[in-house]
Amino acid sequence: MGREERVNDIAARGCSRRGGVAGGITRAIGFDCRDPAQCVVGGKKAGQGVVSSAGMPGGKRAVSIDDAAGDYGFRRVSSRALERIAGSGGELERAEADSGDGQTADGLEEGVCDVVPEYHARTKTVLAMGHNVYYDETGKLTRPDTERRPVYIVRDAAGQWGAVKKLEWDNPEASAIYTSNCSQRVTLENGDILVPLSFGPLGRRDRGVCTARCSFDGRELRIRKSGNVQRNAVKRGLLEPSLARFAGRYYMTIRAEDERGYVTVSADGLEWEEKRAWCWDDGAPLTMSTTQQRWLPHSDGLYLTYTRKDASNLNVMRWRTPIFAAEVDVERLCLIRSTERVVFRIDGDGVNHPETVPYLGNFHTTAISPRESIVTTCETLPKILKGNTIQARVHWAKMNRDVV
Repeated sequence: MGREERVNDIAARGCSRRGGVAGGITRAIGFDCRDPAQCVVGGKKAGQGVVSSAGMPGGKRAVSIDDAAGDYGFRRVSSRALERIAGSGGELERAEADSGDGQTADGLEEGVCDVVPEYHARTKTVLAMGHNVYYDETGKLTRPDTERRPVYIVRDAAGQWGAVKKLEWDNPEASAIYTSNCSQRVTLENGDILVPLSFGPLGRRDRGVCTARCSFDGRELRIRKSGNVQRNAVKRGLLEPSLARFAGRYYMTIRAEDERGYVTVSADGLEWEEKRAWCWDDGAPLTMSTTQQRWLPHSDGLYLTYTRKDASNLNVMRWRTPIFAAEVDVERLCLIRSTERVVFRIDGDGVNHPETVPYLGNFHTTAISPRESIVTTCETLPKILKGNTIQARVHWAKMNRDVV
């Protein structure tokens, strides 16, 4: 395993590639990073790395790694789940799950990608959830918008991974595709799980999003009820929704393909207000390009991590670097501009030489302790498709009371 030493760069209001850390926010909560951050896994292949929510016994963390960036269609993806023991000097105890990779009847390779593992305290299991993916004999991504389904794998209390299972949903509006990939879920007090879904019927390109309340007994995940639907009839519509709960309300952030991202709020996690485009507190919209956003929750406030158009990244694909963070005004559903910091700064010249700039479009956030959260991402270098899995350590100025 490779390692990178990263040095804090607070003066630059964020991280550099020497930094990998989040600069200090000085408002009510504030986050800062004073310790060196290190890469989780030094990689020769591009992909993404997702670390689970805190809470596994023994200080363990579950991590999923995609061997290859499936969006770019250069080889089959096989996701595996890893465990990292906190304080172990970065050593990884590998537990590779059977991802169900195989061939379809028409000769395509089927795999699993975009997996997010989360610990389920009520059943003492890890629920790792992603979706299936198809490649043709040349290694090209195929069938991207049909016969795609959420799949999940369970690690039981004894540490054994089960088989890949499909989340069943009998909804005619999801006859072509329904997915919950790269998504943040919310686990309720009784063990039920709110799962965000992006879906569409055959013959319609743009997808809608909704949430489903699912039961989970440690073995089977079942949809009990789904909520109202949000839509945006531009290109593929609404994608990769993620959920957070803060101060008794639920929030959903949504990827879109009209140079915007969207946000909505709900009292019960099922029925949502009409979505709004992400904007600053002065009303100016954020310009985004079909890239996910992730919540960075804290008991005293809600933050968002995201990518957007910036003077430094004008020619980088989908402006997928830097990764930013800012506090959310939860009443107005906007970002507070003065709180924005860079979590991972751009590496290289994104205007004149974008082909040399690693992009970071897939990322995730995790609360590690009451004082610390992390943001994990993977570099993808254009053309050569290589990169490292890296993390930024977020040190909170106030204790996060939502983390035990």
